[in-house]
Amino acid sequence: MPAVEARDGSRKIQRMMKFISALRRGFKTGLLCASAACTCAHAQTPPPGYPARPIRIIVGSAPGGGADIMARAVGTQLTERWGRAVVVDNRAGGGGVIAMELLAQAPPDGYTLFGGASLIITATPMRKVRFDTRVALAPIVQLTTSPYLVLVPPALPVNSVRELIAYAKARPNALSYGSAGIGSFAHLGTELFKFMAGGIDMVHVPYKGYGQALTDLMGGQIQFLLTSGLGGAPYLKSGRLKALAATSARRLAAFPEVPTVMEAGIADFQLENMHALYAPAGVPAAILNAVNVEAHRLMHSPEMTSRLAAEGAEAAPANTPEEFRRTFVKQVNLWEHFIQRSGIKIEN
Repeated sequence: MPAVEARDGSRKIQRMMKFISALRRGFKTGLLCASAACTCAHAQTPPPGYPARPIRIIVGSAPGGGADIMARAVGTQLTERWGRAVVVDNRAGGGGVIAMELLAQAPPDGYTLFGGASLIITATPMRKVRFDTRVALAPIVQLTTSPYLVLVPPALPVNSVRELIAYAKARPNALSYGSAGIGSFAHLGTELFKFMAGGIDMVHVPYKGYGQALTDLMGGQIQFLLTSGLGGAPYLKSGRLKALAATSARRLAAFPEVPTVMEAGIADFQLENMHALYAPAGVPAAILNAVNVEAHRLMHSPEMTSRLAAEGAEAAPANTPEEFRRTFVKQVNLWEHFIQRSGIKIEN
């Protein structure tokens, strides 16, 4: 029986490796080829009469997380360029479901947008929303690409991923990990980490957003959190949290002392987050293109490039709404396949 279990485990790991490789290719291919097609050099103005009133960017998490930071940066850019207020509306709850449903129900007039990270990719595969995001939403632009950092509180007596795995295996379910909600990208990513680390057991604590999760991590109420460098950098610099690893293929320039998860012995474990803007399906292409160009103008400015690099992220290669839609759909399809076929159990 142990031999059979070992073979089953080996097959599951092989499926995981194929999934990770496909996910990585799907994430990069569409965006890299887009850089030649969209250099942001051509001016793109919104259609006549738009915007005639304030624009709302809904964020599905509490203030302070990476999605909130990026939405506010884009909002400031649009306000300065177009002369109309752009307001960030934080609607935390349900792993971003509340915000996504508000977006899908909004009139397709360009006055309601959504700023989010990769949790929107897993919403349909996890059946967290009542609609198919591939149909109901209009991807506008990918803003960033960034790996996660494996964060723990300083009081936890581990200083590497290997030590964390050993500590967790010796204390099944004694450790808790946080996420931005059931079905969020960090939730699925942590489940993948647990499996590929040899089946460690930790208790999942879902939050409405990263703000409270980071607070509880610093306080020791939870002991593990995957978060972007954008959201975690201030706490690392102040010493209130420590990073055990990055989920990138190579060490990050912003955190050269932090090894990768792959260096810790979990071969091929790579997980990348992204921040992006979306609209309800049906928004005129002229509006999508205008927002796309202004967002790229911001993301590739020297100030933003420097800021992202300092926090372990980078601006996504130039991508048009059409190109980003293809990338988005491919990502949703891959996670849908992963959840259905991997054998990893995700609680409902």
